[in-house]
Amino acid sequence: MPNIQPVILSGGSGSRLWPASRSMYPKQLLPLVNEKTLLQNTVSRLDGLSGLNNSPIVICNETHRFLVAEQMQDIGVGASILLEPEGRNTCPAIALAALFSMQELPDDESDRVLLVLPADHVISDVEKFHEAISLAGESAEAGSLVTFGVVPQDANTGYGYIEVLADSDVVGSIKSFVEKPDKAAAKRYIASGTYFWNSGMFMFRASRYIEEVEHHAPEILSACRKAIINATSDIDFFRPAKKEFLSCPSNSIDYAIMEKTAHAVMVALDAGWNDVGSWQAIHSVRDKDEQGNTIDGDVVTEDCQNSFISSESRLVTAVGVDNLAIIETKDAVLVADQSSSQNVKALVDRLKTAGREETSLHRQVFRPWGSYDSLENADGFQVKRLIVNPGAVLSLQMHHHRAEHWVVVRGTARITLNDEEFDRTVNESTYIPIGATHRIANQTDTPVHIIEVQCGDYLGEDDIVRFEDNYGREGTNT
Repeated sequence: MPNIQPVILSGGSGSRLWPASRSMYPKQLLPLVNEKTLLQNTVSRLDGLSGLNNSPIVICNETHRFLVAEQMQDIGVGASILLEPEGRNTCPAIALAALFSMQELPDDESDRVLLVLPADHVISDVEKFHEAISLAGESAEAGSLVTFGVVPQDANTGYGYIEVLADSDVVGSIKSFVEKPDKAAAKRYIASGTYFWNSGMFMFRASRYIEEVEHHAPEILSACRKAIINATSDIDFFRPAKKEFLSCPSNSIDYAIMEKTAHAVMVALDAGWNDVGSWQAIHSVRDKDEQGNTIDGDVVTEDCQNSFISSESRLVTAVGVDNLAIIETKDAVLVADQSSSQNVKALVDRLKTAGREETSLHRQVFRPWGSYDSLENADGFQVKRLIVNPGAVLSLQMHHHRAEHWVVVRGTARITLNDEEFDRTVNESTYIPIGATHRIANQTDTPVHIIEVQCGDYLGEDDIVRFEDNYGREGTNT
């Protein structure tokens, strides 16, 4: 029985699911299909898997580290969190995980079999998923590099395809990997019976993957080895060395390894797989009312069919619409024909080109201590609502360009201001001059809510000098 080590790839931005998904808070960290986030569902569906003897390795970027750690803690999973210094696609990310896994092996433990899973997929039939993993594990244990090919449900042009030999048995020999086809080609693939959707999920022994990377992409392995050798650790995170990793070429595992190796095989997966890469895909996996609508939040409809309508912060109404995605957040609204929802990425690219911060940040921004919501932003001032979690504390910091006025509207805050320390409770306030050293702490068991008014000639989030921080951010300004 293989000794399975899950590797969860959590580095995507999910721009096709804007405005809910943004680069600072992407789709894998959102509860889009049920009460758990996609990342939490990915980890939770491994419960009860035969051969699973190791906690997962989650690979994410620096920006998402505290959200990932909190979400793993919420479901009681002690994951190892690797912070990829910069995105270099899947081949280097998996190489980091493989090297880390081998480094962590006890002297009496044999090589682990890595089960590589994107963090943002939906799989409805967990039993069949486990059966496919067990089958793949046998081949992986024997030295193969296994990928999972999804039994196609239609001639979808949004996925790459895997072609297997016509005489392949359940574990198929791969003939070719095919890019996303046009509609005519996709129909031919489906009719042939030898093409499967490329799921982006893999299984192989860590040492075998390293051997293949060394053979086919030695420059990637060299950079990853140096990054692991010179890595550091702090709190919940393992940090491969940035300088060494930046020399690593960017390449996917498909291009760099799977299309070149002589040891790739495919296991068919028919388990209700969906990569939920668009609002149409989300709608397809969600519960619907008698008119085919999925409704989230404060929504009232009249004569609407087959639509996904979501409200985050206000009343949303719709009349006489069909097959639409209407997604409202605190600072943006998307209205799209679901058949065109794959094109949301092009819209987001235009917003990025225009320098719109709505592509990266929500109005409410999450931090390890809680969150802040930007209520008003104008020339020379900004108003925020801070929520400080029980037991949390902000960094000891100062600002060069702004003063801050704090009014406590809920709970009791412990304030540090230069050499003073004092409490402020509901309807009490304090003033933080430019250049003053300050921090907020919540020493109670209920959240503290503070209205913060900033005044100054520059109000950017990078106007911050951290002197002390409970979350490993000393010396940073982000």
